[in-house]
Amino acid sequence: MTPVRLARDSDLPGFLALAAEVEHWFGPMVDDPGFTEAVERSIGRGAALVAQAASGELLGALLFGGNPPVHQVHWLVVTERARGEGVGRALLADAIHRFVRPPATIEVVTFGPDHPGAAASGARAFYETLAFTPAEAAGPGPEGGSRQVYRRTLT
Repeated sequence: MTPVRLARDSDLPGFLALAAEVEHWFGPMVDDPGFTEAVERSIGRGAALVAQAASGELLGALLFGGNPPVHQVHWLVVTERARGEGVGRALLADAIHRFVRPPATIEVVTFGPDHPGAAASGARAFYETLAFTPAEAAGPGPEGGSRQVYRRTLT
């Protein structure tokens, strides 16, 4: 299993490297001060997790939040070369163990079914394998693509 830990301030460049890989799906992040500030706030609150390779490279990262009993996965990205290797699953499992006390609901906004990133990223299938179910439509992403809420209830 991929080791997961709380993110540190020194992980910010790794978050930006991960963001650069997915800007074509999510819109500009690397040069967006708002994204950097959100990562820094999450790190400061202890609500950011990273999965790190033995080499030190970040394989994935997650920003978590919400108001219990409703929690949100604000951002979850796995580097392309590590997708399908359990990194996303490890990040989400750690977040649930660390931050969620059932009964609770976890929500994530991901690609809508017609978004080109829906199949290419595997995001919808990923969440469905982890017992999330598609729910209502969400507003479009910053790049204009469709979005949908996925929800998982923990009893």
